[in-house]
Amino acid sequence: MSEAGRLNTITDAIIGAAIRVHDEVGPGMLEAAYEAFLAFELSDRGLDVRRQVPLPLTYRGHVLELGYRIDLLVEGAVIVEVKSIERFDTVHFAQLRSYLRQHGSKVGLLLNFNVKVLSRDGLRRFVNDFPDK
Repeated sequence: MSEAGRLNTITDAIIGAAIRVHDEVGPGMLEAAYEAFLAFELSDRGLDVRRQVPLPLTYRGHVLELGYRIDLLVEGAVIVEVKSIERFDTVHFAQLRSYLRQHGSKVGLLLNFNVKVLSRDGLRRFVNDFPDK
């Protein structure tokens, strides 16, 4: 399977798991709960998932630990940022794009569980189109 095919398979599994979580508990909970539920669901499906992964930032060739964390890193390749907010804002998109660039990942998902229909209103997929550092 190609790398693109592998990433598509992983993101499809994450989206399916997120929809399952949203169907089970609905909107209105804190982000930490959705993150835990989604991590459980992904692990239950046999995926390698890590929570609250430290994300050091590189500035002018120096690696700095500033307390940034990736909500979920799935199969070491896909970054998932979990939100429970009224609606997405441009800052949320910028955050995920920055995380993709800093981590060197190609694909990320931004999930907002505080919506009526997750697949329509609470899901954005991003592909890292930044050149190598």
